Amino acid sequence: MTTIGHFIKGEIVTPSGRTQDVTNPATGAVDKQVLLASAETVQEAIDTAQVAFPAWRNTPVLKRARVMFKFKQLLEDNAEHIAELIGQEHGKISHDAAGEIQRGIENVEFACGAPQLLKGEHSRNVGPNIDSWSELQPLGVVTGITPFNFPAMVPLWMFPLAIVCGNTFVLKPSERAPSSTLFIAQLLKEAGLPDGVMNVVNGDKEAVDELLTNPAVKAVSFVGSTPIAEYIYTTANAAGKRCQALGGAKNHAIVMPDADMDNAVNQLLGAAFGSSGERCMALSVVVAVGDKAGDTLVDKMQQAMTGLKVGAYTDASNDFGPLISCQHRDKVSGYLASAEQQGAKIVVDGRNTKVEGYDNGFFIGATLIDGVTKDMESYKAEIFGPVLQVIRVDTMQQAMQLIDDHEYGNGTCIFTRDGEAARYFSDNIQVGMVGINVPLPVPVAYHSFGGWKRSLFGDLHAYGPDGVRFYTKRKTITQRWPSSGVREGVSFAFPS
Repeated sequence: MTTIGHFIKGEIVTPSGRTQDVTNPATGAVDKQVLLASAETVQEAIDTAQVAFPAWRNTPVLKRARVMFKFKQLLEDNAEHIAELIGQEHGKISHDAAGEIQRGIENVEFACGAPQLLKGEHSRNVGPNIDSWSELQPLGVVTGITPFNFPAMVPLWMFPLAIVCGNTFVLKPSERAPSSTLFIAQLLKEAGLPDGVMNVVNGDKEAVDELLTNPAVKAVSFVGSTPIAEYIYTTANAAGKRCQALGGAKNHAIVMPDADMDNAVNQLLGAAFGSSGERCMALSVVVAVGDKAGDTLVDKMQQAMTGLKVGAYTDASNDFGPLISCQHRDKVSGYLASAEQQGAKIVVDGRNTKVEGYDNGFFIGATLIDGVTKDMESYKAEIFGPVLQVIRVDTMQQAMQLIDDHEYGNGTCIFTRDGEAARYFSDNIQVGMVGINVPLPVPVAYHSFGGWKRSLFGDLHAYGPDGVRFYTKRKTITQRWPSSGVREGVSFAFPS
């Protein structure tokens, strides 16, 4: 049985303490255990990061960027191994894991631009012989708490930018899928990062609470469910920390009567069922405008779904894999039963999916539900499974109102050929990330990621320009050197 430890001061450490099983969701087998950090172990990681901070913040930004250039190369060289680790613990198919890693690498590429991103601003002669400039200075020790569904990409949203800005980092990845994150931390050391700048502690609520309340931690980044995001944000703020906490989602796609229906169906298949629907940007609701569009959409989706293949990560011909645990599989099945009981029609039912050779895996096949209404429990909740629900409305305005009324505002899209409709939609919808004929409008690394409403707690989005602002604090300096031998008078007026 493999034991997964922590990464502190550049070394893997395995102190005695509590453990948790790490399950392969395709087989249901437990072949690893992860150590759960005590508050004392987390304190050790924080202390290590604190000690490393002064030297790292004073390292020239160009040298910090060179570490990121080398790190990027190492990620590319080891991408296949990282994808395998993700597949073993999350169940993600190799091509999907490869896409996750690539999107993470793009954030490292953005971090390589730190010499330009951290230049600050300068104004000469703002007054007589007075110059003024601003600097972006690091915060100190910062932390990231990341989810199971993107064990490589989401941490790469956080620590490369935080570190290249001059901070030191303590990462708490998901205890359900810890191996890829730990391996990536070791690549950072190989890239030349000084020991103690990057630390990883695996754990549960005990570790999280220590990170949230420890006075040495200056900022917290989080991605996960909305109830936990709200807890993280509230607790961190009460402790005086800067915090961005990205929560849940219920992403809608509006399908207009004029949409290219074949293209929309192809796009919806990947957006709804890719990664088994375990994405905060998964499209889980289609709002068909008009019964004709709804009937056509459901008919074409039903036909297209017959060719989808679910199975283990080791077979690249599979479209998606299992859910993360048997408990989550049962939870998703419960939402399907609820929808059926409340009057919806399950057009394609994935609950009885069997994968040959993987009888104990946590599989649910692609599922399509028609006749859903906004009052149903399956509509209100973030199902986080390979389930696509169809709601029918009469007008685009009704569709937009449905989206605006939902508590989440993470991502959305519209399928249409009408430029006027698309422009109106993107201008007025109350959602943070919008696609026009693009079902997964995840911003590229040089923009920033984040939703509205209860999908994000905090003022700044993740990575990109907002990431630079989050991991730095602005200092403005005003300087004057009086002429030699000139004695100046006293002034009590406010300087102007």
